[in-house]
Amino acid sequence: MVRTPLTPEERERGERLGRLLREARGERSMVEIAANAGLSAETLRKIETGRAPTPAFFTVAALAGALGLSLDEVLARCAPVPA
Repeated sequence: MVRTPLTPEERERGERLGRLLREARGERSMVEIAANAGLSAETLRKIETGRAPTPAFFTVAALAGALGLSLDEVLARCAPVPA
């Protein structure tokens, strides 16, 4: 199955999500946050660096919970910027 290429907007949204997660993680380690979210550190690394710009909803929800973020805050910070 061939995956449809991401749009520039999707890539940008993934970059905003990665920045938000890095900021919220602060000094805590990737390993600690990933374990608390039930993910691998490599998955978190890919999301934070934009290599996985469109993670599944449940992945985002688990990370938000582990970082003490509400899904409303994640949406507000990662939603497309109006033109």
